[in-house]
Amino acid sequence: MEGCIVVLLGPPGSGKGTQGKLLQDMFDWPQISTGDILRDMSKSDTPLGSHIREVQASGNLVSDQVLAQVVRERTSKSDCKEGFILDGYPRTIKQAQDLEQLAREKSKAVRVVAVDVEEEVLFNRLTGRRSCTSCREIYNVYLKPPIREGYCDKCGSALMQREDDKPEVIKNRLEAYRKNTSPLWDYFGSDIIVVDGQNPPEQVFEDIVKQLEEVVAGDNH
Repeated sequence: MEGCIVVLLGPPGSGKGTQGKLLQDMFDWPQISTGDILRDMSKSDTPLGSHIREVQASGNLVSDQVLAQVVRERTSKSDCKEGFILDGYPRTIKQAQDLEQLAREKSKAVRVVAVDVEEEVLFNRLTGRRSCTSCREIYNVYLKPPIREGYCDKCGSALMQREDDKPEVIKNRLEAYRKNTSPLWDYFGSDIIVVDGQNPPEQVFEDIVKQLEEVVAGDNH
């Protein structure tokens, strides 16, 4: 498929990260997770790192200005030349406008894929999610438990529950998504590719690729 910018849109726990990795493997484009970048930054002993930690612990969103800077810096690297996949960005109308400006500068089309999942399903996915502290493999105590409780099947490292996956924080995260990110569906309108995120991950991936290819084929006619 011709190089472009693929945006994975969806609430926390919708499976955007999983789909981003699959798309990365298929197209050999980098998957850029603003969440992962911000979590790494939050570990730094800097005023910005401290600010990000406080925002994430509350379940609120990092400012548009900070995220625009992070995305612009990351996508300036050589591995993004052909195309890239954005997981977790944009989340607001202002971020979408910043991205469209970036896309124009790079002469690339933006393809938005919305992964749709019911809120009750999301809550169970997120409260049960556990992340490997080393290789970042994702598990779920309800849906995909590790063989040995509390430890990664792949590398044996300890699993952890992220601060932003605790029940009281998840409620804030979903509310922030409804308030800030849901309007993006109206903003992008009929250009959005919608897939059912409650299907098995393999089926979701097939749906995404099929619809992306159909859109690109239509553009070429």
